[in-house]
Amino acid sequence: MNGALRAREMKNLFLQVGLVILKPMRFLFAFMVSFAALAAPRPNVVLVMADDQGWGQMGYYNHPVLKTPHLDAMARAGLRFDRFYAGGPVCSPTRATVLTGRTHDRTGVFDHGYALRSQEKTLAQAMKKAGYGTGHFGKWHLNGLRGPGVPILKNDTHGPKGFGFDMWVSVTNFFERDPLMSRRGKFEDFKGDSSEIVVDEALKFITAKVKEKQPFFTVLWYGTPHSPWVAAEVDKKPFTKLSAKAQEHYGELVAMDRSIGTLRRGLRKLGVEQNTLLWFTSDNGGLPGFDPDTTGGLRGYKSSMYEGGLRVPAIIEWPKVITKPRITKYPAGAVDIFPTIAQAAGLPASSMLQPQDGVSLKPLFSNEIGPRKKPLPFRSRDRLAIIDNEYKLISLPNKRGVRLELYNLTKDTAETTNIFEKNPKVAQHLKRKMEDINASIEASVAGKDYPEGKVKQPQPPRIFWNTVDAYKPFFPEWIKRPEYGAWLKRRLK
Repeated sequence: MNGALRAREMKNLFLQVGLVILKPMRFLFAFMVSFAALAAPRPNVVLVMADDQGWGQMGYYNHPVLKTPHLDAMARAGLRFDRFYAGGPVCSPTRATVLTGRTHDRTGVFDHGYALRSQEKTLAQAMKKAGYGTGHFGKWHLNGLRGPGVPILKNDTHGPKGFGFDMWVSVTNFFERDPLMSRRGKFEDFKGDSSEIVVDEALKFITAKVKEKQPFFTVLWYGTPHSPWVAAEVDKKPFTKLSAKAQEHYGELVAMDRSIGTLRRGLRKLGVEQNTLLWFTSDNGGLPGFDPDTTGGLRGYKSSMYEGGLRVPAIIEWPKVITKPRITKYPAGAVDIFPTIAQAAGLPASSMLQPQDGVSLKPLFSNEIGPRKKPLPFRSRDRLAIIDNEYKLISLPNKRGVRLELYNLTKDTAETTNIFEKNPKVAQHLKRKMEDINASIEASVAGKDYPEGKVKQPQPPRIFWNTVDAYKPFFPEWIKRPEYGAWLKRRLK
């Protein structure tokens, strides 16, 4: 009996000692795992966005005249989205959405040319705080200035610097060949194609960060293929049978695609392509008035709430993570960019202002997921739309109030048949979702999301840059430039 009791006592003693040993070991293991996660190289991120490129203007969609070999190669190597949506049907709104993860009206960017509110939290600010080098190259269009792109002033509080970019070579709006740009406030005259120029400048920045062994967050916003269209003669040659306007337009896209090749080769040469998340998309749907069509047969164009105005090309390449290239029909959009990168880079939840309208797409990198848990919301010029997986509900103002249209995008991609009346259950369900989202956006518009509970004033006005006193000394010189001359003469009358 005593022997049995003694055995039990020894067993208990060993168990207690084991627990004493195991507890710090578990702590040590957890610490080591956490340290390993922190020590793992963080991904570099490069966001690339075309200006007015339509969903159908990609070689991989068998476009009848346009070849995009470098974008096609990127698509074959990564994740290609067949249902990707801009933040809005015009340019500035999508740019606001990319930087905030929020529907653009929440941010004060109600239409093209509106300034992004300084109270917003941006992706660039979050990446900078996380130790990334941050650079912006190309079109900005979030500082309240309209008109053809001019160099951004050094003291512009709503320029790239004010929203987290350390380096920037940027212009206020659209720009063409031989652009005049601003390098952190210093005006520089460049020669050549605008797409190739911004890629070259971005690669200089990336090269510097690689030498410094600092991860980089780089944003390239092209001026292509926004009007006015000016292409090099060599790039127009494949399109001699098209109209003069179309030759310039499609020639610009040839140069842009070539610059994508330069960018990808540059990343490979620097040895950072494996752990660089490269994301390409467009800011809104394609333009009307072109033959061949820009939207791949979708209904509507830029400014429209139909698919042709909102659906855009999109590709993500990240060789280290996306190891099995494929095409996805998962409904995603510009609202998802911030949450996705936040998860990929390990950013804290506090880096994003709430509410967020997007979701992280990182799980999609390895496997198909679905259905989408959050609808994609759109609001522009008193028009509303939400996309909830296969269904899309649109609210359009008319003389009697609003017209509601419901489409099944799986069966009716071209949005030819309004099924609102025939599907009352689905229609009413989506209508309630739309009303809830719109109410939430209205609260954001009033500033309820900010710590102050209101919008700070004043916001930069939505004006043309020729009314800004700081630019007037440059007018005698700029009036001689082809991109400004006619515009200045017309505006200064």
